[in-house]
Amino acid sequence: MNPPRKLHIKSYGCQMNVYDAQRMVDTLAPEGFVETSSVDDADLVILNTCHIREKASEKVYSELGRLRVAKDEAARHGRHMSIAVAGCVAQAEGNEIIRRAPVVDVVVGPQSYHHLPQLLARAKSHGRALETEFPVDDKFGFLAPPKPEAIRARGISSFVTVQEGCDKFCTFCVVPYTRGAEVSRPVARIVDDVLRLADNGVREITLIGQNVNAYHGEGPDGRTWSLGTLLHRLADIPGIVRLRYSTSHPRDVEESLIAAHRDLPALMPFVHLPVQSGSDRILAAMNRKHTADDYRRVIDRFRAARQDIAFSSDFIVGFPGETEEDFAATLALVRQIGYAGAYSFKYSPRPGTPAADMRETVSAGEMDERLVRLQGLIDSQQSAFNAATIGNTVDVLFERAARNPGQIVGRTAYLQPAHVMASVDIIGQVLPVAIESLERYSLLGELADPPHARPSPPAFSQMTISSQTTTGA
Repeated sequence: MNPPRKLHIKSYGCQMNVYDAQRMVDTLAPEGFVETSSVDDADLVILNTCHIREKASEKVYSELGRLRVAKDEAARHGRHMSIAVAGCVAQAEGNEIIRRAPVVDVVVGPQSYHHLPQLLARAKSHGRALETEFPVDDKFGFLAPPKPEAIRARGISSFVTVQEGCDKFCTFCVVPYTRGAEVSRPVARIVDDVLRLADNGVREITLIGQNVNAYHGEGPDGRTWSLGTLLHRLADIPGIVRLRYSTSHPRDVEESLIAAHRDLPALMPFVHLPVQSGSDRILAAMNRKHTADDYRRVIDRFRAARQDIAFSSDFIVGFPGETEEDFAATLALVRQIGYAGAYSFKYSPRPGTPAADMRETVSAGEMDERLVRLQGLIDSQQSAFNAATIGNTVDVLFERAARNPGQIVGRTAYLQPAHVMASVDIIGQVLPVAIESLERYSLLGELADPPHARPSPPAFSQMTISSQTTTGA
């Protein structure tokens, strides 16, 4: 029996990439690959790239330079290391990667991960392999179900892709070009995935897509189901105690989604809803297809359905043509809504997008200064949100042992990490925790004894919490 081959995947960026990394692990498991946390002893290293962040391509080439050293070192010890570039940078710049980086053996975009075994075999026999040698036949149909032990190794929470691609064509965004048009998975396949995850110990599901609330999958009744309808179906699956979704676009918030937040206790009251700017003039230049008031009305609809709901968002600072007045409108929006955290970035052009050709640029100094002001405001809201939990009892889904001996960590409905001293037996359970103090961004408390129903939460509408990753929109 051949010893297992070791696989190391380094993922950048969004939740979709985290999920794609899991799918690649499952795809390569039948080929004898097992994961390793170390690059140095890996037989295959995959860089799972994201094209949204600043200087994404150059970061990939920088990492490939370091991997070249590791590959040469492996060869000196008589061991072959293969290197693959996957993800959105691979999709957008596959031929350029092959040209610039001879160390790369395989280039594969998000729509072709099911061809990884064939691409690796071709690279072994022909030297290198590019995904264009194989047809793109089905974005979602490439995987056999992961083994139960692989699911259990991932823990209590799991991502499930329900939608991929985007049809919005924001002028700053490469997603429509790298991930393609919006495509939604059939309901039956999503339900099968979630049933299998629940049977193997997963308790929280996060539905993901580049524009997840544009979901329009075929239902078992032959009709097109919305995201809200899908969430109602998934809430009925035994063992699933929490549901989330990310990332949403303001224009695709349907009434069925609002109703799901009103009616489903399992659907967490925490929504990532990117706005990008508070200025109507900049929103129009971004081709967002909504105004700041449109966005405010969407927020109001959510809050009317569930008073304890909280929000996170994305902002771009220094978009071409942004004036101080435009930026002031963004600050005003943040103050008015009171976000549940936010990602904020300086604008950087993406080749091939319309905004890359806009000439009315904002200076680097102005971008830096505005970003500091925006992040300072968001940080103050986040601190207020976290501090408001002290003295309250909140529900926590416990996920794993923490670093400190005897401590277990879980997350609140708003993704705040919460630590208690307890037995590992509580992992996988949702239990009330009396919050006593705050340590940076983590909540510290004790299990409520005896357990009791969660009291009415404080007014979350003007407070924030930071989320972990985003997927687009």
